[in-house]
Amino acid sequence: MRPGIIMSLSTIGAVGVLSLAVSAQAPNASRAAELQKWGVHDTTRPMPPEVDPGPAGPPAPVPADAIVLFNGKDMSGWTTSKGAPAKWVVKDGVMEAVKGAGSIQTERAFGDCQLHVEWASPSPAVGAGQDRGNSGVFLMNTYEVQVLDSYQSKTYADGMAASLYGQFPPLVNATRKPGEWQTYDIIFRAPRFDAAGAVVSPARMTVVHNGILVHDAQELTGPTAHKARPPYKAHAEKLPIGFQDHSHPVRFRNIWIREL
Repeated sequence: MRPGIIMSLSTIGAVGVLSLAVSAQAPNASRAAELQKWGVHDTTRPMPPEVDPGPAGPPAPVPADAIVLFNGKDMSGWTTSKGAPAKWVVKDGVMEAVKGAGSIQTERAFGDCQLHVEWASPSPAVGAGQDRGNSGVFLMNTYEVQVLDSYQSKTYADGMAASLYGQFPPLVNATRKPGEWQTYDIIFRAPRFDAAGAVVSPARMTVVHNGILVHDAQELTGPTAHKARPPYKAHAEKLPIGFQDHSHPVRFRNIWIREL
């Protein structure tokens, strides 16, 4: 495990031991070179191997220094992308995406952070590929970790669950069955830009899916996008966290963040 990953991931408490499907990820330079072999959403790109993460546990404990982003009662602290009140449904401590209500974002802005999200795709499963339990977690409303029902359901590798959308598939597919709770623990380092707007250091993400490491300090090539890999454009040091409305009733709970 790289030193940068050794930190207080509450997932350890939730699942007992943070299991690693691989001891380390290939160097960023190697993965970036590999990326050049494949077009965006290339259906011939190899899918990662499936790994059973074990059963879902109770909600992970919230660290004392974390900022709770969802209070389990209402949509306080969340708006639409246009700043209007968020209209997702809240019931029994869970928020659920509502078709046509639009994507949502936090009122507060964040940069470097540790983000914990628990989510569940609809059960029984409906649809296939990208039209199956689709949503997304956006860091700085710009860099997406894909949410998708990828349990025994094939799509393009760079768009499956836990992919850095349009860029890098996860190292393994650790998706649980539809309806079961999944966890993302994301360590995010925001990109840095110089005074002229040039990239000094790219965005980096470490992602742990259901207790299994699937991205290890992976450098992003730029913003994530559908059918494109756009270059970086300078932006604010802090921006909201966003969740996507992709017309599927994906559920979320226990959402918190630690600023780094």
